[in-house]
Amino acid sequence: MNGPFAYNRSGIRKSTDQNFQANAVHSPKTPLRRRIKKFLLHWFRLYNEPTVKVYHSYGHIKQLHVIGQVFALSPYPRKKYRKNIWTNTFSLIRSFMVKPIPFAALRLCWKNQWAYTNAQADGFFKFDLEPNQQLEAGWHQVEVELLENNEVVTKSTGLVYLPPANSYGCISDIDDTFLISHSGHLLKRLYVLLTRNAHSRKPFEGVVKHYQLLAASGTTPQKPNPFFYVSSSEWNLYDFIVEFAKKNEMPTGIYLLNQLKRLSQILQTGQGKHNGKFTRIVRIMEAFPHMKFILMGDSSQQDPYIYASVVEHFPGQVYAVYVRDISEKNRTKVSPVLAKIEGLGVYTCLFNHSREAIEHSKQIGLIPKEFVYSA
Repeated sequence: MNGPFAYNRSGIRKSTDQNFQANAVHSPKTPLRRRIKKFLLHWFRLYNEPTVKVYHSYGHIKQLHVIGQVFALSPYPRKKYRKNIWTNTFSLIRSFMVKPIPFAALRLCWKNQWAYTNAQADGFFKFDLEPNQQLEAGWHQVEVELLENNEVVTKSTGLVYLPPANSYGCISDIDDTFLISHSGHLLKRLYVLLTRNAHSRKPFEGVVKHYQLLAASGTTPQKPNPFFYVSSSEWNLYDFIVEFAKKNEMPTGIYLLNQLKRLSQILQTGQGKHNGKFTRIVRIMEAFPHMKFILMGDSSQQDPYIYASVVEHFPGQVYAVYVRDISEKNRTKVSPVLAKIEGLGVYTCLFNHSREAIEHSKQIGLIPKEFVYSA
């Protein structure tokens, strides 16, 4: 690209004129207030330039669904994970120190095809692109550009997953389904969020092995069953969740989270409406009508009721429902809901430990009977 601007490795527009850069940062003519602001932003590890963030997305042979967010202020990605409580607290707070760019103009570039859209008021954007060529299963790279007056301000790349034509797909909740979160206790949840990080947080014992086995059910390692992680947690926690899943060797998947929150709403984290969760699951199942789905959640919030509605709306498309029993007080409420689901011809399992879920999966043919679980 000619002229005084080019793109750095993150796709952010920067000056290629060294004198221009030096003058902008160190010139005595730079207002003191601006220099103090830059110093504080750097100290807080915040970036106050336009940034496009492309989330893991998905597609199928007829359409790509690409999602992301565009920010005027956002935190630098975390690279070190220490056990220091204050470091972890500050990192969590920074993830809510964001300023989206409302109604921004964006362009999707993929294999000589282009699509245009405008972000929503919270900076969230979505592209639906109909590809003009045959697509292969697997991960594909796309590029999203932020435009202003038809000029590219910044750009970023992301990944879109096209699942193979497998028999099964997996849709899982996150909090208290595989990630210990204490969703039903606000103070406990906030304490864990504020004092732990993606490397020190823990999954439930046995859950990783169960998910790995489900990813391999009826297929090959080269073509695992797709995993969709659908949660009421905010997009603010996206990087945290992706890093946690990677650290614990969870099946790589698509993350569909809840609406972004600002710093003033940090005490409301995880307390969003759950009707959006149902809508996101519906979109997945409509995109893959020939796939049988395994739904996984917990008893602490609305998962059993949402899954019951999904089973009613998509008869014959749900193979099994797994619900982790988080608290005894919820068991009497959840059991009739699962009985209703079973009455519709869907396998169900209410369990305390993942070894029980693994045994159930063996019984219904999702996992080889010869597999022996060992903690």
